Amino acid sequence: MTAQTIFEKGRPGRQTSYLPDREWRPGLFDRLPMEARRRRLPLLPEVTEGEVVRHYTNLARKNWGVDVGFYPLGSCTMKYNPRIAEQVASWPEFSAAHPLRPIRAAQGWLRVMYETERILSRLCGMARFTLQPAAGAQGELCGMLMIRRYHADRGRPRNTVIVPDSAHGTNPATASLAGFNVLTCPSSERGLVDVVALRRLLNDDVAAIMLTNPNTLGLFERDIQEVCRLVHEAGGLAYYDGANFNALVGRFRPGDMGFDVVHLNLHKTFAAPHGGGGPGSGPVGVVEKLEPFLPVPLVRKGREEFDFEEDRPKSIGRLNGFAGNALVVLRAYVYLRLLGTAGLRGVSGGAVLAANYLKHRLAQSYDPSHPGSCMHEFVLSAARQKAQDVRALDIAKRLIDLGFHPPTVYFPLTVPEALMIEPTETEPLETLDAFADAMLQIAREAQQQPDLLHAAPHTTPVGRLDEVAAAKTLDVRWQQHSDPEEAARA
Repeated sequence: MTAQTIFEKGRPGRQTSYLPDREWRPGLFDRLPMEARRRRLPLLPEVTEGEVVRHYTNLARKNWGVDVGFYPLGSCTMKYNPRIAEQVASWPEFSAAHPLRPIRAAQGWLRVMYETERILSRLCGMARFTLQPAAGAQGELCGMLMIRRYHADRGRPRNTVIVPDSAHGTNPATASLAGFNVLTCPSSERGLVDVVALRRLLNDDVAAIMLTNPNTLGLFERDIQEVCRLVHEAGGLAYYDGANFNALVGRFRPGDMGFDVVHLNLHKTFAAPHGGGGPGSGPVGVVEKLEPFLPVPLVRKGREEFDFEEDRPKSIGRLNGFAGNALVVLRAYVYLRLLGTAGLRGVSGGAVLAANYLKHRLAQSYDPSHPGSCMHEFVLSAARQKAQDVRALDIAKRLIDLGFHPPTVYFPLTVPEALMIEPTETEPLETLDAFADAMLQIAREAQQQPDLLHAAPHTTPVGRLDEVAAAKTLDVRWQQHSDPEEAARA
């Protein structure tokens, strides 16, 4: 049964009994200019306060998130967010601070930003970081703009960026948005960058390689130092997409591998909540030779106080109206200080262990994209199930019935019927086993009851949607029409 909308629950004249009737102050409306006045009263639901609370509480209970259950969304690192960071971020000393307050009155905030930058620099082997980018994709753009400015500053502009086919999908889009031509480097049979193919692509027009490590197959690029060496010998720079840094944090530093630029996702690796398009944070770190091109302003520590450093003539300018998504940075700062180096090593170790455990359990019924161990995530192929007329989408929808959020499906594109699973380090063994049992049950159902999967999910208020039609005729607004003729026209 489809739930009623808040408008359908309303009745004319109904309201909360303890609120006074609305009174208009004579003359107040007349002061408004004509263009600012409503032509008609707004269409609002006429319900009691209790009905409002119950309606939206029941809708909220239908949502899924890390506070509700397991969320193995590959590549997105949907792990539990510690409540201590949420508590600190709620303190009015931070949450109520206006971004335009005088620097002298914002010393606490500036210290958080300065110390976060220094911690990230040490973790990544970089000279400095900017905290301005408000998302991973904006971090990518920041890095590529600095790479473009670096080559132009040397008097040798370059126009090509190499992106492996195992990189995140935003990488080629970002490089193109920054004005570069994109060349795709294929993967080898091992699922890693094909070094032989890379050598053929390198020339004096290559500005950089954008490389995700571990890649989207969940594999560590074993030839990483050779890749960086070859790009540097050709005069290019090495860009590290650190969206998968959860697998390496506290153990490997991109700077030590040979990278010149790195972006991180604070809302993934460092446990700030994310989803629904934000908020996020995608800080970017650079080695010393690229440090002059960082966005302004940067937080600077003086003898007596912190302030902003703005006089940087080679900077690419601003990416954000302010210094970044400050409350996301604060959550990450609390997380970093809470764990320390030893704790961060435990994060990456736990993430890798959980992924390999699940991969081992599921390999009996699904085809891993590549043999051997993985890092923090892995990719299965449902090609075996497709031969039984069951696709990855059917498996994902059936998981909802069994109480689990589905993994990422059909990505990366290099794996047929891909199921990309990332358990993270925050789930106990019992949860991993329950998920594995559900996946194995679905594999049996694909053999014995394929129609059950074709019709899934069976337990949700709305069943299988036509996703192609929804993408082409997107309609996310409900409108009530009191006039039948108006409704027909709509």
